[in-house]
Amino acid sequence: MTEPIDAAFGPVETELLTASCTVGGAVVHRNDAWQQLLGREALWQRLAPPDVELAEQRIQEAGCGSLVTNEVFMVQPPTRDEPVPVLLNFLPVHEPPTADAPDDAPQVTAVMVTGEAMMEPSSWTGTQTKRHRLESLGRMTMGMVHDFNNLLSGILGYTELLLNEIDAETAGDTIDVPSLVHSLQTIQTAADDGSSLIEKIQEYIRQEKRTRFEAVDLPTILQDCLALTRPYWYNEPRRQGIAIELHEDLQPTPAIMGSAVELREVFINLILNAVHAMPKGGTLTVRTFVKEDQGVLATIGDDGVGMSPSVQEKIFEPLYTTKGEEGSGMGLAVAYGIVQEHDGTVDVSSELGTGTTFQFAFPPADRHAAPEEASAAPPAQRPVRVLVVDDEKMVRSVLQRLLSLRGHDVTLASSGAEALQHAREQAFDVVFADQAMPVMNGRQLARHLREDFPDLPIVLLTGDTDISDPEHAFDVVLSKPFKLDVLEATIQEVV
Repeated sequence: MTEPIDAAFGPVETELLTASCTVGGAVVHRNDAWQQLLGREALWQRLAPPDVELAEQRIQEAGCGSLVTNEVFMVQPPTRDEPVPVLLNFLPVHEPPTADAPDDAPQVTAVMVTGEAMMEPSSWTGTQTKRHRLESLGRMTMGMVHDFNNLLSGILGYTELLLNEIDAETAGDTIDVPSLVHSLQTIQTAADDGSSLIEKIQEYIRQEKRTRFEAVDLPTILQDCLALTRPYWYNEPRRQGIAIELHEDLQPTPAIMGSAVELREVFINLILNAVHAMPKGGTLTVRTFVKEDQGVLATIGDDGVGMSPSVQEKIFEPLYTTKGEEGSGMGLAVAYGIVQEHDGTVDVSSELGTGTTFQFAFPPADRHAAPEEASAAPPAQRPVRVLVVDDEKMVRSVLQRLLSLRGHDVTLASSGAEALQHAREQAFDVVFADQAMPVMNGRQLARHLREDFPDLPIVLLTGDTDISDPEHAFDVVLSKPFKLDVLEATIQEVV
């Protein structure tokens, strides 16, 4: 059963939007839902000029054989004050192989564009509307996970390459090597955290359990947070002509059991809130210390606008925000949940016009527990012949350079068809194949390889949420982004 998307919008149903066109962009067909939402006079009648240019570019990419999915465009219908987000997919249509040339690569003869409007019927209740918006946001977000993981793969890979290439003996006097290394390590920490946050989203969707806690140092975590947020509390305020001073008193403390990624998420959120509360400048105070009766403590304070007692009572409630449309109302609620998971407590003290201080208390880790031994460096392994298959040039390049650092012989392929050709012409010890590739994805490639090379180890690289393999076509799944030690350990496992 379908419902009108909007009563004022006429008989548009919540059905699939479809349009087909030639490889050159000439319109062949548009269904009624498409014409009512995007316009009857032209294919992209109700898109802004930059979006029209992007949509035409996506048609060209699909015309060349690429599968382009999860592109969001803003459509401005004449009957609505606000634009409507529309999620579109651009699909190449291939002609079937002929009896005369069954092995020829299929040619793209047309492009099919499908999509859906991300808006709710005006007749829905507020609860249904909120649920629909969250579901829409979820669909759009998951469509971006793959691309985000590719970016993180490049960031982490090139950071590792730069760290490996730095040689203090040959750097010369003009380069401050410790400072450069520190900057690169900060970039790497940020990228690692981004990767971990994506992993948390994926674990939540798969309903997986959280990874175990480990002993972490609270002062070090807060130092990382101050380094990561420095542009917000130092550079940007000074660019605007105001000054936020930092008062840092990070006394040594016993380790606590927890997740460094999750704790950084809490403290970064509180630091940014403190900056937001000092629009005219002020002092940001960050402290760590120990109290016998309370445990390991950390405080983050500001001397900004402060909060009234009524606001203080609600700040940890989900969806409550004092930032209007700029705030989601989830930051402090999530922080509160993370602190509870760490068996900690959080208290807030604030006065209007005086400022706000958050105090966190955590139990110290068992001081008598034997510290975990540092993981030994992986044993040296003979070089192997690796076939890397990925349609993203940046990911291919990073994998080749990282694996070459360990002496491996790497061959690159940008598609499944090219990979099959390489595999038939030369022998490989292991294949690393991306899952999300046009025409032939990683799973399909693995099935073809299994037919011809049943004993060849195959590693699937994926940034997707669903990593199950009912057909057992590959040996190992690696989630993007990946690091050199993980790649090397995987090779040792399968070769």
